[in-house]
Amino acid sequence: MKVKICGLNPARDVQICIDLGVSFLGFVFYKKSPRNINLTDVKKLEKYDKRNSSFVAVTVNPSNEFIKNIILKNFEYIQLHGSETNERIKEIKSMGVKIIKTVKISKESEIQNYKIYKDADIILFDTPGMERSIEFPKDLIFKLPKGERYALAGSVSIDNIENIKKLGVTFCDLSSNLELDKQIGYKDHQKINKFIKKVNELEN
Repeated sequence: MKVKICGLNPARDVQICIDLGVSFLGFVFYKKSPRNINLTDVKKLEKYDKRNSSFVAVTVNPSNEFIKNIILKNFEYIQLHGSETNERIKEIKSMGVKIIKTVKISKESEIQNYKIYKDADIILFDTPGMERSIEFPKDLIFKLPKGERYALAGSVSIDNIENIKKLGVTFCDLSSNLELDKQIGYKDHQKINKFIKKVNELEN
């Protein structure tokens, strides 16, 4: 199973995720978020040997200037959480970065919206809660399209990952459930370790 961990700090959290073989490391560029990183912190990402991990910039309606000056130099993927159309996705992709497009789901009829974004490299199905960690409806998980192009977010945790895998999910995205209990935005390395160990056990 592929794992993406979002809301990472460039100094504290990157090396452990690389060492554990986390596929995608997400960094938030959204000023309203408690997980937002400073542009000066981006420089810290240059020192890492990514090995098999990819860096993802999590954004909302990013400008071309931001993409050219920040994203292209430091990230393999850009994650789009805004009102981007497929035309905009093609435009961004042509700049030389891969696309993760988030599709928010609260009812079954919304699942088909992913077909609009045919030029995205990865579709991330999430709840409307964004960073508020609303649980993805269990009765809708098995109705999502399957395959490496499709990822699931929304209260994924060590407690439900086994059931989620049984429903056919092969790519999951976590953030708040891997944080310290009383500090929003601070990843708990023990929780990250335990989660990846659990995923590896399910794979074997």
